[in-house]
Amino acid sequence: MHIDIPEKRYYKIGEVAKAFSVNTSLIRFWEKEFDIIKPKKNAKGNRLFTSNDISNFQLIYRLVKENGYTLEGAKQKLKENPDDVMNNHQIISRLEAIKLELTNIKNQL
Repeated sequence: MHIDIPEKRYYKIGEVAKAFSVNTSLIRFWEKEFDIIKPKKNAKGNRLFTSNDISNFQLIYRLVKENGYTLEGAKQKLKENPDDVMNNHQIISRLEAIKLELTNIKNQL
């Protein structure tokens, strides 16, 4: 899954929800359910997500929405083999970026 989000230091919950085409309530829910998502909070209590959090959301999104894992199954997978899951996620993300670049080159020809 390729998300279209600008590079910046912190992202608001609305930006994250829009990038993944989900409701903000799902973002808050996944934050509570998964320990790997730890946003910072400003003085008002607004969540500020880092690029690392975005990457973790991509991982969870891939497991739950694309691969069909239940929340418990996704938690178990992340607990059992966190390094393997992260490595696979990075490889898939790189391949998707390469595919997108190749598609852009093809369209220019």
